[in-house]
Amino acid sequence: MPIPYTPGVPRLLTVDDACQLSLANVTELFRSHISPGQYQILQLLGFNEVLIDHAEGMYYYEASGRKILDFFGGFGSLALGHNHPRILAARKRFEEHKRHDIALSFMSQYASALAKNLATIAPGDLDMVYLCSSGSEAVEAALKLAEKVQGPAKNTIVYASASFHGKTRGSLSVTDSSLYQSTFALIGNRTRVPFGDVKALEEALRREATIGIMILETVQGGAGIIVPPAGYLQEVRKLCDQYNVLLILDEVQCGVGRTGRFFAFEHEQVMPDIVTLAKSLGGGKAAIGAMISRRPLFMSAYGTQKTFLTGGSSTFGGIGETCITAIEALNVLYDEDLMENCRVMGHHLLTGLEALQKKYPLLIKEVRGRGLMVGIEFHNISKSLPLGLRHMVATLDHRLKGSICGFIGKALLKDFDVLVAFTEYNRNVMRLAPPLIVTREQIDTFLQALDSILNRGVFNMITRFALSMAKKKILPTKS
Repeated sequence: MPIPYTPGVPRLLTVDDACQLSLANVTELFRSHISPGQYQILQLLGFNEVLIDHAEGMYYYEASGRKILDFFGGFGSLALGHNHPRILAARKRFEEHKRHDIALSFMSQYASALAKNLATIAPGDLDMVYLCSSGSEAVEAALKLAEKVQGPAKNTIVYASASFHGKTRGSLSVTDSSLYQSTFALIGNRTRVPFGDVKALEEALRREATIGIMILETVQGGAGIIVPPAGYLQEVRKLCDQYNVLLILDEVQCGVGRTGRFFAFEHEQVMPDIVTLAKSLGGGKAAIGAMISRRPLFMSAYGTQKTFLTGGSSTFGGIGETCITAIEALNVLYDEDLMENCRVMGHHLLTGLEALQKKYPLLIKEVRGRGLMVGIEFHNISKSLPLGLRHMVATLDHRLKGSICGFIGKALLKDFDVLVAFTEYNRNVMRLAPPLIVTREQIDTFLQALDSILNRGVFNMITRFALSMAKKKILPTKS
């Protein structure tokens, strides 16, 4: 049936309209036009009750004046915090001078300067830069470059268990998630090995001569903040060299200073053939990704007049204001010595969490991380119950996985105005990625809030959660 044509100008919302929408208005529009399923999750966590008015530094602010301490950090996108004054000033100057964003027919001084900065920061001959708009796009570019160099005879990709590299077709194919992969048709030239297992990798390389590409997260994020075993990446590098395999390290989440070094692989003194960046590269204000490759690889794949378009950037890759934002973000990172603050504050945070683990051993299973990329893994709910109930509840642990994490995350926001994140694969892990500007006092605020909630005990957490859900009619009340 044809859609009837209605002449005239559509009634569109203006920018002012959007800024003045109430929480009820936003709820209606979000559920109608974005994601009703996501709204249900927000509702369970109580995150649907918040409408942010503005943000600055370490805090979100509601119109009422309530401020929320941000330990979520946009999954690592906010190294400089919200609306860093130097980032705002750089973007304002760019706009006031009416600088160009899109000029595809000409060379860009802004993309060129950003590429130079990234090449200067990166070690060795990692000096050829591809600019794009997201981490997934950077991973796609890395996989394509590696496959182009290796050719059809060695185009099989080896990736790690519990990996997350993105949701576009190629990156999804090397993302180890049945949920995300769903029923999508994925690329076939791939094989999986356990993360951290050198022996398994060597066996795969010996068995499959077509393997020519390996992709790893230097620190796994979606898996629950998994730092590789000491020496693992060095052994991976040796095996890749031995079997002529190109090594891609995905630093979309853990790069740009998140672990206390610009690249997380610097802790292990290894150098990849290709590295990907995104998230904090945009200074909290721009969507940008980057692939940095060794020069000989890039020249082999795309270095001529006939081949450069094969790996050419997209329309919005390297646009002006995005590039100057990233340029300023890199300068702020070094000028304000934020990687040193990350190392010091990361140590303080991990030390405080380890003390809480000793205090609440039946609740906290493990604390792990590097710099300000930290995971707190909680026990299954049965572990925290009295001995007489553990065996009965243990049969439900899989269905209840993530419950304690959810109870605590909800209470942190509702009772203490602290926002945290969770991980995709291990629902028992709370993810912390606060901006690198975080202070000791703000970390202590978070630790004290977490201590207070854990001190309530599991029964109290469950009771509070159930009552709040019943009050909102999300869970049924007793008749």
